[in-house]
Amino acid sequence: VQLQASGGGLVQAGGSLRLSCVASGSIFSIRVMGWYRQAPGKQRELVATINSAGGINYADSVKGRFTISRDNAKKTIYLQMNSLKPEDTAVYYCNAAVREYGSPSYGDSWGQGTQVTVSS
Repeated sequence: VQLQASGGGLVQAGGSLRLSCVASGSIFSIRVMGWYRQAPGKQRELVATINSAGGINYADSVKGRFTISRDNAKKTIYLQMNSLKPEDTAVYYCNAAVREYGSPSYGDSWGQGTQVTVSS
């Protein structure tokens, strides 16, 4: 299973970016997909998750500014980030709980990360 994230970049405070993450491989089912981020010197933290039924969870720090969405047919999730702040600067990682064909259980997969930098 591969997760390919894209859409990061450099933006001024108050600006917007949209991240995408596509899952590929021998995928039977995806239960939860989400975004995490890691800033320099800090632990990786949850940003937002969305399950196969559309249930969504956001970190308090991004509520009202970020929107996660999912296209199940395309095995893709998006993260629309508005009103960006310098403290949103981090490497953003895509994550998915994936069940592969022939496997009885779900495993955890991570993408390579995409850099988001917000200048003040």
